[in-house]
Amino acid sequence: MEVSQMLSVVILTRNEEKNIGECIKSVKLVPLVREILVVDDCSTDKTAIIAKRRGAKVYKRSLNGDFASQRNFGLEKAKNEWVLFLDADERISPLLAREIVRRLKKANKKDICGFYFSRQDFFINRWLKFGETAKVRLLRLGKKSSGIWQGKVHETWQIKGRKEEFKNPLLHFSHPNLTETLTKINLYTSLRAKELKEQGVKANWLTIIAYPLAKFLKDYFFYQGFKDKTAGAVFAILMSLHSFLVRGKLWLLWQKNESKRG
Repeated sequence: MEVSQMLSVVILTRNEEKNIGECIKSVKLVPLVREILVVDDCSTDKTAIIAKRRGAKVYKRSLNGDFASQRNFGLEKAKNEWVLFLDADERISPLLAREIVRRLKKANKKDICGFYFSRQDFFINRWLKFGETAKVRLLRLGKKSSGIWQGKVHETWQIKGRKEEFKNPLLHFSHPNLTETLTKINLYTSLRAKELKEQGVKANWLTIIAYPLAKFLKDYFFYQGFKDKTAGAVFAILMSLHSFLVRGKLWLLWQKNESKRG
């Protein structure tokens, strides 16, 4: 295999002892992988220990609410021309592993700088086939020198040049139960509300009501989440709750700001 096809993998973690082992195991299905880097947000469980046992190099680094900065740190540490970013709750299937190898072998000849992934979510003991998750496209594999990550929350890799999409999806195990799902929603909505406030975005009663309603209608009806039956309905409601909490928390942040001035 050519050196230009070698791959570095960067995984972001925070208390992921339940996931990190299986994530790294799936990464090793790709024979092009030459290093696995874990950028760990000061976990208090066994995440770092398990990652090291699985052969990963672990960097302890505080997230400080900035996912792009965390990913750019990993990008800087990566030694190979191609870099793949994963979250600990994501897996590479054998089919996807083979496709990655096949497509990377042709990438340089076709002047490709990055690849998008679709993602399939496992929720309430079933795979979701419709709704918002079926529309997800993530730019996660690219040339190290082709661009940087931007955005503190819902960060994106701004890669210049030609990009293609893999046919086989990443497998996503982000929602093992409602308790952990609600915990993640609470965390991410707080970070997103803070980011929006820093951008000068405000919320009022109309946006607090309209955004969640529109989110549910789009996810459940337009994206056909109803075809996933009860799981699809629950997921659409949770995503609507996510939207409500972002706007509600944003409004509270501005209210707190006003009270300090007063």
